Amino acid sequence: MSLTVGVIGGGQLARMMIPPAVELGIGLRVLAETEASSAGLAASAIGDYRDREAVLAFADTVDVVTFDHEHVPQVLLHELVDRGVRVHPGPQALLYAQDKLLMRARLAELGLPVPDWAAVASVHDLTGFIDAHGGRAIVKTPRGGYDGKGVRVVADARDVADWFDDDQPLLAEELVEFRRELSQVLARRPSGEIALWPVVESVQRDGVCAEVIAPAPHSAGRVAQVAADIATSIAENLDVTGVLAVELFETTDDRLLVNELAMRPHNSGHWSIDGSTTSQFEQHLRAVLDLPLGATGSRDPWSVMVNVLGGVADSAHDVRLAAAMADQPDVKLHFYGKQARPGRKVGHVTAGGADLDDVVFRARAAAAFFED
Repeated sequence: MSLTVGVIGGGQLARMMIPPAVELGIGLRVLAETEASSAGLAASAIGDYRDREAVLAFADTVDVVTFDHEHVPQVLLHELVDRGVRVHPGPQALLYAQDKLLMRARLAELGLPVPDWAAVASVHDLTGFIDAHGGRAIVKTPRGGYDGKGVRVVADARDVADWFDDDQPLLAEELVEFRRELSQVLARRPSGEIALWPVVESVQRDGVCAEVIAPAPHSAGRVAQVAADIATSIAENLDVTGVLAVELFETTDDRLLVNELAMRPHNSGHWSIDGSTTSQFEQHLRAVLDLPLGATGSRDPWSVMVNVLGGVADSAHDVRLAAAMADQPDVKLHFYGKQARPGRKVGHVTAGGADLDDVVFRARAAAAFFED
């Protein structure tokens, strides 16, 4: 009988674990929010990740529990562990993906490079931080923010006065002068083996990842080594298991600073489905089951992933799909079974090849068929 991985959360990350699970002969079950969830194809239960009874009942049907997102409450995670459930990544690691203040404090304690930051509990506190950092700052809600949500650039502390209503400290960070954003994705299994993909460059638009270039141009040598060292140190010191993505700023004075962490497959690793020997989704399954990790070499000198944001109405999708296939037959198309909505990630496309300009053109051309 095959091992079974249970994924809490029915989003596109869980959906993209389905093909490698089938190929490896691994059972895959999903605790999805609704039957219409992106990963509904593999949903074995419908329930809320905050519902104790639903989560515990789901865990009883699988060999290991992992996640489509990092939001499962700590009390539930610890109860699973106390019951003998294999949980990867574990609560002690997920804590630092769930709370940005705790993450910043832990990384600083480890001596890893981060932007200057502070926990601020009032408009007065934030005003002092802004004044000490050139008149502007980044303010983040410690929990729950993603894709630009829960993040504001402010010059006046009163611009986030509404965020202090919960009487919880906010994270204030210096406004970093950076030339580009990078991401280092790796996988680590419980026995300690680590495998890293090439560091990639991510292009953001309106706070959302729009494109990823693998490997990041002009990253061979020092940049790649520093990114790998930072991510490896985080994985080992935080005892991360499964896939870890470390988002980085490459500053104008040639430093790398840690921006965010994700302890699950990540948008910046989607290129690996078509561009790497082992995709991040297959690797995540291997890692959480403590199986030997796969090779992470690139299939082409360059891979470019472009997100399909917003999408088109269902009635137009099939026509656009056929047109994109005909126009760009060597570009791989991936869709998540989501309804179109402004700014929503409904799919992605990936192109590969030896000429970066050509690869970028082909990926953008394919994605453009799904823009209104």
